[in-house]
Parts: sequence; C-alpha cells; structure tokens
Amino acid sequence: MRLLDVATGSGYSIALACHRLGDGLVTTLDVDPYLTEVAAQRLDRIGRHPTVVTADAGRELPGVFDRIVSMVSMPRVPASWLAALAPGGRLVTTLTGTGLIVTADKTEDGGATGRVEWDRAAFMATRTGDDYPPALNDLFTTANDAEGDVTVSPFPVLDVMQAWEVWSMLSLTAPGIEHRNGTADDGSRMTWMLHPDGSWARARTEGERTTTVHQGGPRRLYDLLEQIRWRWLEHGELPVYGARATITPDGRTTLSRGGWSVTL
Repeated sequence: MRLLDVATGSGYSIALACHRLGDGLVTTLDVDPYLTEVAAQRLDRIGRHPTVVTADAGRELPGVFDRIVSMVSMPRVPASWLAALAPGGRLVTTLTGTGLIVTADKTEDGGATGRVEWDRAAFMATRTGDDYPPALNDLFTTANDAEGDVTVSPFPVLDVMQAWEVWSMLSLTAPGIEHRNGTADDGSRMTWMLHPDGSWARARTEGERTTTVHQGGPRRLYDLLEQIRWRWLEHGELPVYGARATITPDGRTTLSRGGWSVTL
C-alpha cells in the first residue's frame, strides 16, 4: 500500500507508517518547509527515510497512492486527491470546522463514495501560505458593544464546539463561524459567534436558562444555531454522523442521510 500522509507535523504519524509499511511506501507532505525539514531530521535520527515533500495539499500531489490519510482538515475533498488516488484506493480526512471523519473509496468514474464515520475527530484547517488569516478581533469588538436585533431564547448558552453534532451541523450550514465563550461581570455565561461576512451574535444566559441574544450583520447566526438545536431535541440526533458521502471527480462532496443533504 502506497501511503500519502497529508500534514507532516512533528513526523510522529510518519514514523508509525514507516514501521508498519516500510519507508519506500510512505510519502508525507506539508506546506510548511520548517516542519518538513525538522521532521525529516527526526526521522533520520531513528533510521527512517520516507519521501518528505513540501507542497500545498490542495494542489497536484507528488505521485499515485493507494491510501491518502489527512492529519489536517479540508473544506471538501480536493480534486487533486482523487486524481492521485489509485483505482480502488481509499482516502480519509476530516472536514474543516467539524468533528466529521470522511472515509471514501475511489469509484470507476474517478470520484469516490463512502460515509461519515460514527467516530469523531477534528484537526486544524489546511493553509496555503505562511500563516492562517487573523482572528476576527475587530468584529468581536463590534459584537461586544452593538445592540443589534434583540431576541430571547429558551435555551441556555451552549459551548458549541464541545457539542460535536451541533457544531458540525452548524459548520456545514454556515462555514467559517468563529466561536468564543466567556463570562459576564456577574459570572453569567456568554458566547459570541463571528463570521468573515460581518455577521455576529452575542448571547448571555440570565438565570438558569433564558438567554438574551443580540445579532447583527447580513445573517442571523444565532437563529441558525437555534434551528439546529430544535432539530436536535425533536429527533434525538442530527444526521451528520453516519451520513453517506458522494464525491464527484472534481471534488464536489455531498453528504446525505434521512432526507437531509448538503453539498460542499
């Protein structure tokens, strides 16, 4: 099995792969030249010499592989991965901003089919340059000070990123939301939702459950969250885990389960 490990990091997972498969079958790739250089040195010190490549994982990959395993999350499966996947090959990745693991096998048309696994995991998002975009600190200042549209929610403030089903469903519905949590001066729980399009929400639980919500910008982010929480309560689950994954040769990734579907 020719393995591509996407996102070299410290080199730890590559060492395990070399031990299992042999150095000649393992390739690792990272966009950061410092990480690939230092990882190669570490691997050399323990007598392991896989192919180490510095490149953008979203572009053309360095070879053909039977397995592609990503240690970084992707917005969707890149077309370049499908092109580099051998017939019958399998890929595994997490999706950016979610706790979803997608496993898919290549199909005869050059796409792939699989599913979202019932297990959950989350990795940092892939990047194409030297660093990630800056945090939305200016928008956070706005969200702290502005009145916006005010509503009342029957739900207490939720730490969205710890509620993996809700977080994943929300990220698929509105990708790119930045979540922050904290407390007010009186110790009550607060949460903020920020989006690069200028949308923001601020919520504070007063008493045991009732939450006052302030929202502004082009979208009402907290309303999207509330819709998902109601669905969660009504059905006892959300359809994201266990969903079928269908990927076209150009990387168009569709998840579907129980009448629900989303295309990335």
